[in-house]
Amino acid sequence: MTRRSIIISTTLLAAIATPQLSQAQAPTLEPGLRIAQAEPAPKPDEKKPDEKKKPERPPGQRPPQGATPQQHPPATPPAHPDPAAATPPAAHPGPAAATPPAHPGPAAATPPAHPGPATATPQHPVPPPPATAQTPTTPPQRPGAPGAPRAPAAATTAPVQAPAANAQPTRPAVAAPAVAAPPVAGHLDQLRNERHETHEGNRTVIQEADRTIIREGGHDIIRHNEADRFALNAKVNVEHRGNETVTVALRPDGTSIVTEVDVNGRLLRRLRRDAQGREVVIIDDSAEPRGPGFAGYFVDLPPPVIRIPRELYIRELDHATVEDVYLTLLAPPVDRIERRYGLDEIRYSEPLRLRMPRIDIDTVNFESGSWEITPDQFDRLAFVGQSITRALQHNPGEVFMIEGYTDATGNDVDNLSLSDRRAESIAMVLSSQFSIPPENLTTQGYGKQFLKVPTDGPERANRRVAVRRITPLLMGQN
Repeated sequence: MTRRSIIISTTLLAAIATPQLSQAQAPTLEPGLRIAQAEPAPKPDEKKPDEKKKPERPPGQRPPQGATPQQHPPATPPAHPDPAAATPPAAHPGPAAATPPAHPGPAAATPPAHPGPATATPQHPVPPPPATAQTPTTPPQRPGAPGAPRAPAAATTAPVQAPAANAQPTRPAVAAPAVAAPPVAGHLDQLRNERHETHEGNRTVIQEADRTIIREGGHDIIRHNEADRFALNAKVNVEHRGNETVTVALRPDGTSIVTEVDVNGRLLRRLRRDAQGREVVIIDDSAEPRGPGFAGYFVDLPPPVIRIPRELYIRELDHATVEDVYLTLLAPPVDRIERRYGLDEIRYSEPLRLRMPRIDIDTVNFESGSWEITPDQFDRLAFVGQSITRALQHNPGEVFMIEGYTDATGNDVDNLSLSDRRAESIAMVLSSQFSIPPENLTTQGYGKQFLKVPTDGPERANRRVAVRRITPLLMGQN
């Protein structure tokens, strides 16, 4: 054999053995790099000068043509050798980052076409690669697939985050009431057929489906469970603890309203507890004694001495600005407050309530015998809603009483029930339309007992709903 033949044979053998030697060395590479061998590595002279800066590429931009993960092996082996480890999710968010497609596909490089939630897994109709694919010919798994590492937060681009605004917001406790719909329409004719009357000595008890009217000693009072208003858009749990009943209304944002009443239904305590466990006590009538007359309903007091102009003491909403309403609701008592008073004392003692200025809501009209507020009248309560919201921003524990009144026509029982339901309707609209927390409102109907205009005939001025702040009465503040 000539010397020239020997040289040619040696050259041919070296060319044939070179791929086998490279494959023999493949097990010594990082486990995650085996997938990328489906694409041959570029020759050294084919490198582009900016390939070393590839990790700084903005998220979502396609990698340069011909780039492979083999050019950037990690310094140390990954903790779990899954096939996608060679492709950092932040730099290759698409399902085929090692070999980018020639046309825009469902990869993460085109997020505006698939504005899904702000997660590491793009929402598109292309199914993810099987989690068990481990062969060198299978492209890397897309981020978010089983077995693939989660993409870091920096890989999430702005177009993907935008739809997250559609998620359910969590509001602050004070400004996040149970969203209530306006009350269902009703009429007195229905109530008359549902009433049941009993006599207990000199006391007459008239029971309706959701209210109790008590007539005793020349006084008529009506009671209803106000916790029913808190149950709207909330999960309610009722527990009986000895002689007390505890109602907990849990709202979607984690806020809970706790109401405790005694065996007679008298409110003992009401508080709001947010998701972090912080509490705001709204009403606390549990401490005793409070002073003379605390055990009863009526507090015998002389009428207050009014030292301010009448238009500042009683505001007609129809002629007031939003600033007028706010200043009237936040005004101090017109006469001295001797002590703290219970809620029932305030409900059933007119001389006590008269120590606080009030707003007469004369802008809302009810149909005869009805307590429904039509939607076209909702905005007539805007000044009241805005003023109460402003007050609660300064003191989340403020309490406002919504009072219902009728004129002197009709019988006492009908008027008492009708006025109580109209007051509740106003409270529900304030909560549903103006985000007033229902626990900061309390309602009470008085029928035709306290006429604004003393007349036995029909009088529109007597068919009214009023609102006043009663926090100073509950706290004994002057």
